[in-house]
Amino acid sequence: MSEELLLTFRSPPLPFFIESNRRTYQPGEEHPNRTNLGVFDLLFVQQGSLYIAEEGKRWTLNAGDVLILRPDRWHYSYKPCQEETVFDWVHFQTVGAWEETEASQGSLRGDYYTYAIRLPKKMHLSFPDEAKLLFSQLHEAAQSSSHGAFWERQQRFLHLLQMLDEGWRSDAAKAGVSVAERAAAYLKMNYRSIITNTMLSEALQLHTNYITRCMTEVFGCTPQQYLLYYRLDQAKLLLIKTDWPIARVAEETGFRQTPHFSRLFAAQTGMPPLKFRKRFTN
Repeated sequence: MSEELLLTFRSPPLPFFIESNRRTYQPGEEHPNRTNLGVFDLLFVQQGSLYIAEEGKRWTLNAGDVLILRPDRWHYSYKPCQEETVFDWVHFQTVGAWEETEASQGSLRGDYYTYAIRLPKKMHLSFPDEAKLLFSQLHEAAQSSSHGAFWERQQRFLHLLQMLDEGWRSDAAKAGVSVAERAAAYLKMNYRSIITNTMLSEALQLHTNYITRCMTEVFGCTPQQYLLYYRLDQAKLLLIKTDWPIARVAEETGFRQTPHFSRLFAAQTGMPPLKFRKRFTN
């Protein structure tokens, strides 16, 4: 990761594509001056350099660089292009929660059923050829009026977001966010079994204290608390979807003793499991 600012989008709902195209500026031309555009503006430079500012912050974008401009800020070119410059632009938006923060200070978190898409404000792509092809395909779908074009451009756009989200994480594989999400994935995959902090540490090959610190920062809870919350959420689903006895629901969600499960369930939901089931099935 090459920049300290991150844009975080909690999904679902997923950010959605609006429009895109490719532009070429000749020497002396510059990016337009716009305020409160109302959409996110993603720029990818293929050739040359763009000189972009947002409010008081400036960036020089060279070949392979990506920058995402906010929908609610003033952005403009602080210097004309010095050479022929080719770049792709994509406008997108979200109706979900989002924020721009320094990497370690974000407040939006993924949980058991949602995901926090994190995109660097600016980054240099280590896969420019793949990106160029994807942008070309995206522009082609954007210009098409066929019945399937809507689905194709949304899918291409989400693929682009996935590339950007995973690209910077792979450059900092042991960053706090990455560690927390790896730990969460392991816990969710194995929640039916007994999982100790030692087992989690061995699976991730990281110290228990470091994993705990990362999960506390990202999810606001320790690994064992996360595991408990996830098990209880799975128990809620089984209580609603099945007519299984409470003992079986407890066993299927990783609890070894039914009374213990019932106490924890009541403490978290405010009612015992049977009352919870009746509330949603009667």
